[in-house]
Amino acid sequence: MKIQYLSLIMLSLSLWFTSCSDVLDMAPDGNMQMDEVLADPDKVEALLNRCYNNIPQKGYSYWFFDNIVVASSDDGYTSDEGQGVPTTAIYQDNNNASSHNIRDAHDGHGGNNTGYWTRAWQQIRLCSQFIEVIDKAAVNRDTDRGRFKAEARVLRAFFYMELVKWFGKVPVLNETVPFDANFSTLTRSSVYDVAKFIIADCDAALAEPNLPWRLDNGNDAMRVTKALAHALRAKAMLFAASPLHNQGQNYWEEAYTIAKDAVTNLKSNGFELFTKTTQPNLYGTGPAAALRQLVTQSADYSATPRDKETLYQVRSGGVFVWHIGYIGSNMANTYKCGTTPTQELVDAFETINGLPVLDLKKPYLDEKHLQPNYNTENTQYDKNNPYANRDPRFYQTVLHNGSKILFDNKTVEVQTFTGGPHAPSFDITNRVSSRTGYYHTKMVTPGASGNNGINNANWKYYRLGETLLDLAEAAAEAGHLDEARTAANEVRARSGMPPLSASLSQADLILRIRNERRVELAWEEQRYFDLRRWQTPTGDLSETSKWFTAMVITKNNNGTFSYARRNISNNARGGWQNRDLLLPLPLNEAATLESVTGQKWQNPGW
Repeated sequence: MKIQYLSLIMLSLSLWFTSCSDVLDMAPDGNMQMDEVLADPDKVEALLNRCYNNIPQKGYSYWFFDNIVVASSDDGYTSDEGQGVPTTAIYQDNNNASSHNIRDAHDGHGGNNTGYWTRAWQQIRLCSQFIEVIDKAAVNRDTDRGRFKAEARVLRAFFYMELVKWFGKVPVLNETVPFDANFSTLTRSSVYDVAKFIIADCDAALAEPNLPWRLDNGNDAMRVTKALAHALRAKAMLFAASPLHNQGQNYWEEAYTIAKDAVTNLKSNGFELFTKTTQPNLYGTGPAAALRQLVTQSADYSATPRDKETLYQVRSGGVFVWHIGYIGSNMANTYKCGTTPTQELVDAFETINGLPVLDLKKPYLDEKHLQPNYNTENTQYDKNNPYANRDPRFYQTVLHNGSKILFDNKTVEVQTFTGGPHAPSFDITNRVSSRTGYYHTKMVTPGASGNNGINNANWKYYRLGETLLDLAEAAAEAGHLDEARTAANEVRARSGMPPLSASLSQADLILRIRNERRVELAWEEQRYFDLRRWQTPTGDLSETSKWFTAMVITKNNNGTFSYARRNISNNARGGWQNRDLLLPLPLNEAATLESVTGQKWQNPGW
């Protein structure tokens, strides 16, 4: 069957077409013949630059400067829920296939942006076209041709990975598709098959000698490298092997092999964890100071960089986090509180003896998380002094009652007890107070304030610490327990945490590594996807993302404090149902594809 009007999957790739004739001979702007572009080396480079469009900004670059991905996981709860912003629809379960506030988020690209689905397909087609034409294009240097082609392959893999993370199965299109092609046989490929395609693109790029491992010139900021190719290979197989996507097949051994190869090659080419702060006067000398510096400062471009951990970051920084999600209404120039850590995230941080606070098999005894199931083996945790003796990363991630920070050149003590200046508010019209009893600090540079504005760092898409944890998870699932512990322990050691015990069973080690991901990667938009890929296709998020708790603290007459958990809302938060494991395809897109192919395209429940 031939169709004259493409479904959105094709339409999104044809937005640069100005007519139905000879569309593949046109440059992306529709105003120039492709032969003209390919004859000019500068225009060829401009064509490659188009392949770099639409890389999401992440962090605080969403609508109204709120990190809606974190706020849609169990790590954060936003104070903006009553403001009619994207999280309002998420929390109230008002999203649908025609309008979804995560799928359609402009994500730093402007209010008229078309959303993740369309943006990714636009870029995939641009990359495919570039791969097809570069061999006959004019270039300034002989070495450019191979590097440019390799870059386009890695970028295509990057955008395919983005589609898999949000939507699961997608078609694999390894070449540009004519405007009048026959789409009746188009199918959604399994995540495993998409992962294999991603790996093939990355392998082809890795074989190119002129693609660098690292960028040493700021003028090349955001160009892709072999380091990113390895990170993508590992991530693609991690998703393919995960319960949500594996279609009942066991791909963990393959995921382990790919992740091990990635870590081995990254380390052998100079990548390593950032383990010692270079600015102790700013970050202190505590065990997690290096992690705090890593996430609050952009990676540098140098032959001998300070940061050898970051594998890929966006070109420019985000927004002013010093008055969003920091320490609340009593601070000057506070715009709003934004997303703040939940009690559930606080519970995830171990004590410094390396033991979980809660029983990871069943963290809560009740549906609403008001009855924590404490780990009976942990005698170091004190319910009456809950913030003492915790994983050093806790203090670099969460501001709690008693935290001390430098704010407007003076030391400020965070006081979240009832009646204190930073106490939580459960009034949804109050957007400047925490909804949880905590405030976010991980992405905030120490000393930042309304009178000392410091934008957050460029968003780090991939870093070695994450890839190490990808390896740890895949190794544990595949039964390589020693290697799983070694990878996880390397990450833990950076922040002064003791190694995972060799006596842990495989099931317990998997739980510990999952929790390690949560703690190490908090606020880095990983938890949202981890929660989903760990579910089966028939599962849901009711245990983790339906009910959320805050800590209400009372200051006693003798100066001590009493602690009580309460639900943030009397109503369950939205976004926990089976359908929420994946985003919906745009409604018209799915309907058109189903009518053309006779197959089911929409994700379950939408």
